[in-house]
Amino acid sequence: MFQTPCEYMRFRGLPVIRKELVKSMVNNFGMTQKEVAEKIGLTPAAVCQYLSKKRVKISIIDNNILIEINISAEKIIQQGESVVVNEICRICKILRKHGFLSFSAID
Repeated sequence: MFQTPCEYMRFRGLPVIRKELVKSMVNNFGMTQKEVAEKIGLTPAAVCQYLSKKRVKISIIDNNILIEINISAEKIIQQGESVVVNEICRICKILRKHGFLSFSAID
Protein backbone atom coordinates (compact mmCIF):
# COMPACT_ATOMS: atom_id res chain seq x y z
CA MET A 1 0.00 0.00 0.00
CA PHE A 2 1.29 3.46 -0.89
CA GLN A 3 1.69 5.96 1.92
CA THR A 4 1.96 9.72 1.74
CA PRO A 5 5.23 11.26 2.96
CA CYS A 6 3.57 12.32 6.20
CA GLU A 7 2.16 8.85 6.86
CA TYR A 8 5.55 7.29 6.24
CA MET A 9 7.32 9.79 8.47
CA ARG A 10 4.76 9.31 11.22
CA PHE A 11 5.83 5.72 11.68
CA ARG A 12 9.46 5.80 10.56
CA GLY A 13 10.75 9.35 10.93
CA LEU A 14 8.87 10.86 13.86
CA PRO A 15 10.38 8.49 16.44
CA VAL A 16 13.88 9.32 15.16
CA ILE A 17 13.19 13.06 15.29
CA ARG A 18 11.77 12.79 18.80
CA LYS A 19 14.76 10.74 19.93
CA GLU A 20 17.22 13.32 18.63
CA LEU A 21 15.27 16.20 20.17
CA VAL A 22 15.22 14.38 23.52
CA LYS A 23 18.96 13.70 23.35
CA SER A 24 19.68 17.33 22.47
CA MET A 25 17.53 18.73 25.25
CA VAL A 26 19.10 16.46 27.88
CA ASN A 27 22.71 16.43 26.68
CA ASN A 28 23.10 19.92 25.22
CA PHE A 29 20.72 21.94 27.36
CA GLY A 30 20.91 20.06 30.67
CA MET A 31 17.20 19.42 31.03
CA THR A 32 15.87 16.58 33.15
CA GLN A 33 13.88 13.78 31.55
CA LYS A 34 10.74 15.04 33.28
CA GLU A 35 11.26 18.58 31.93
CA VAL A 36 11.81 17.24 28.41
CA ALA A 37 8.68 15.10 28.62
CA GLU A 38 6.62 18.16 29.61
CA LYS A 39 8.09 20.37 26.85
CA ILE A 40 7.66 17.86 24.04
CA GLY A 41 4.40 16.31 25.23
CA LEU A 42 5.73 12.81 25.89
CA THR A 43 5.59 10.62 28.95
CA PRO A 44 8.71 10.44 31.13
CA ALA A 45 8.84 6.71 30.28
CA ALA A 46 9.00 7.50 26.55
CA VAL A 47 11.84 9.97 27.14
CA CYS A 48 13.70 7.32 29.15
CA GLN A 49 13.21 4.79 26.35
CA TYR A 50 14.51 7.20 23.72
CA LEU A 51 17.62 7.88 25.80
CA SER A 52 18.29 4.21 26.53
CA LYS A 53 17.79 3.26 22.86
CA LYS A 54 14.93 0.92 23.72
CA ARG A 55 12.46 2.79 21.52
CA VAL A 56 14.53 3.71 18.43
CA LYS A 57 17.85 2.28 17.34
CA ILE A 58 18.44 4.63 14.38
CA SER A 59 20.47 7.79 15.05
CA ILE A 60 21.13 10.83 12.91
CA ILE A 61 24.85 11.36 12.38
CA ASP A 62 24.83 14.23 9.88
CA ASN A 63 26.22 17.25 11.75
CA ASN A 64 24.22 19.77 9.72
CA ILE A 65 20.97 18.03 10.62
CA LEU A 66 22.01 17.72 14.26
CA ILE A 67 22.65 21.47 14.31
CA GLU A 68 19.10 22.03 13.01
CA ILE A 69 17.76 19.67 15.69
CA ASN A 70 19.61 21.70 18.34
CA ILE A 71 18.04 24.87 16.96
CA SER A 72 14.61 23.24 17.22
CA ALA A 73 15.32 21.96 20.72
CA GLU A 74 16.28 25.45 21.85
CA LYS A 75 13.10 26.95 20.33
CA ILE A 76 10.98 24.32 22.07
CA ILE A 77 12.72 25.03 25.38
CA GLN A 78 12.15 28.77 25.01
CA GLN A 79 8.64 28.79 23.54
CA GLY A 80 7.13 25.54 24.83
CA GLU A 81 4.60 23.14 23.37
CA SER A 82 3.21 25.73 20.97
CA VAL A 83 6.16 25.25 18.58
CA VAL A 84 6.71 21.49 18.88
CA VAL A 85 4.63 20.56 15.82
CA ASN A 86 6.18 23.28 13.63
CA GLU A 87 9.70 22.30 14.66
CA ILE A 88 9.10 18.59 14.07
CA CYS A 89 7.68 19.42 10.62
CA ARG A 90 10.72 21.61 9.90
CA ILE A 91 13.12 18.79 10.79
CA CYS A 92 11.04 16.32 8.79
CA LYS A 93 11.33 18.53 5.70
CA ILE A 94 15.08 18.78 6.18
CA LEU A 95 15.40 15.00 6.49
CA ARG A 96 13.31 14.44 3.37
CA LYS A 97 15.24 17.08 1.43
CA HIS A 98 18.50 15.32 2.25
CA GLY A 99 17.09 11.91 1.37
CA PHE A 100 17.05 10.57 4.90
CA LEU A 101 14.05 8.42 5.71
CA SER A 102 12.60 8.96 2.26
CA PHE A 103 9.07 7.71 1.76
CA SER A 104 8.12 4.82 -0.47
CA ALA A 105 5.58 2.06 -0.82
CA ILE A 106 5.43 -0.12 2.26
CA ASP A 107 4.14 -3.67 2.62
